[in-house]
Amino acid sequence: MKKIIFNVGLLIFFVSVIFFSQQGMLVQDVLIKSFVIFFVVTFMLTILALTFIKAVNKISIEKQKNYYR
Repeated sequence: MKKIIFNVGLLIFFVSVIFFSQQGMLVQDVLIKSFVIFFVVTFMLTILALTFIKAVNKISIEKQKNYYR
């Protein structure tokens, strides 16, 4: 899961580098903005994945409790 999130973050990073470089920005500004976008997207996807995994585990545990009753 971590590898998928990291790869999606890298994809967003390089797409944002291309997008910002087409705007005619300085190289430093392009890299800084792209890194910030990479960090935010990766962080948000990590939180989303953790929430999804917790929800799946909670449902699985509840089903298991009901199965043994």
